[in-house]
Amino acid sequence: MLNTLDSSQATAYPEIIQGGMGAGVSNWRLANAVAKRRQLGVISGTALDTILIRRLQDGDEGGHMRRAMAAFPYQEMVKPILRDWFIDGGKPIDETYKLKPMPTADMLREDEELLIVANFVEVYLAKEGNTGMVGINLLEKIQLPTLPSLFGAMLAEVDVVIMGGGIPLGIPGALDKMSQLQPVEMKLNVITSDRSQEFLTSFHPGTHVSAVQEPLKRPLFFAVISSDILAKTLVKKASGQVDGFVIEHYNAGGHNAPPRRGDAYSERDICSVEKVAALGLPFWMAGGCASPQDLRQAKEAGACGVQVGTAFACSEESGITDQIKTEIIQQHRAGTLNVITDFKASPTGYPFKRVEVEANSGRDACRACDLGYLRHVYAKDDGTLGYRCPASPRKPFINKGGTSEEAEGKHCLCNGLLATIGMGQVRRGTAVQPLVTWGEDMRFLDPILGSHKSSYSANDVIDYLLA
Repeated sequence: MLNTLDSSQATAYPEIIQGGMGAGVSNWRLANAVAKRRQLGVISGTALDTILIRRLQDGDEGGHMRRAMAAFPYQEMVKPILRDWFIDGGKPIDETYKLKPMPTADMLREDEELLIVANFVEVYLAKEGNTGMVGINLLEKIQLPTLPSLFGAMLAEVDVVIMGGGIPLGIPGALDKMSQLQPVEMKLNVITSDRSQEFLTSFHPGTHVSAVQEPLKRPLFFAVISSDILAKTLVKKASGQVDGFVIEHYNAGGHNAPPRRGDAYSERDICSVEKVAALGLPFWMAGGCASPQDLRQAKEAGACGVQVGTAFACSEESGITDQIKTEIIQQHRAGTLNVITDFKASPTGYPFKRVEVEANSGRDACRACDLGYLRHVYAKDDGTLGYRCPASPRKPFINKGGTSEEAEGKHCLCNGLLATIGMGQVRRGTAVQPLVTWGEDMRFLDPILGSHKSSYSANDVIDYLLA
């Protein structure tokens, strides 16, 4: 453990941050296991409302969702969720999941409350039975669910908010206001020809909770960055206090910042650690850092430690299906694992790292849009907002003002990532294929597994890194 956090309550810095991956890959089980080891366990905040209702439709095996929902302080929000979504014994395996409305800038109250409850549930379970630190990871590109999601996590006393995938200038101030139950506004990224027009999304905690609710703990805010210029911008221009940084190398899994020039990464795309360190805030190194040597070198460079994703993604506690984990381990041992940096797949426009597995080989990528987390918000001619996704069927996308070039090579990440955790939608009797995101560095696997093991736990990862 290193130093202490400069906050109202002194807390030891963790040496290891477990990355917030995918939709439901970094789930409550994984974060709980890491937090019990006094490291920072992180849940992915992506699509938690859909994940909750699919777990309920699958029968809530073990009763974990209902146990956490029973602990939610405002039961009037919980009752309609259980009434509408829980199926005792679970739906038939070949039956389609029932869908919730897609997120919009003017969500109905019940849709906000589903987000609040879902994020509370995941954080509550991650913190259950331990006193370690738990964080939530959100993508700045997914804006519409962000404010109610953060509020639900704060009701469960989340310790850290981690955000990348953009420039989250408004999040620190939003955390300040929500901790005091004050209304919050956040600038919305809207595609518009009128650059003078500003669009906002708003959220008022008092709409959902009692006026006598005590102020909430304000979590720490760590920004994921790939350049020292972005770090300086956040320190100077963020709406509130930035408490630390995760410096991500371009070989990290999932979404990466685009290359500064062309379509290939180079030395120009490596962040200056010295310049970030000069800002005086704690930071962690990420991307290809899953070894004891990397942890030691990071600390020698002034970092508090490392953020590790892929090593935890293959652990027993992660949400990825056992079949996919086993196949990836076998591919690595056979020397056939190929991590693709796909510059077109993601509707966000960011490069996205993925691997091919048997479940999606020889099949066309899903092109659907019934979940809508990565839809682009655009201004119509009459000034109202519309929504379109480059990974949706081409005709409706182009009819809404999109172009064929934008749609080229796109994959539906929302559906593909949920299939990776065993919650793929069933259409015409066929389940959506998984889309598996991965990191390039697999050096950790052989030392952890040795020659005889075929699986490992989150504890094994931590033991290896701290060796």
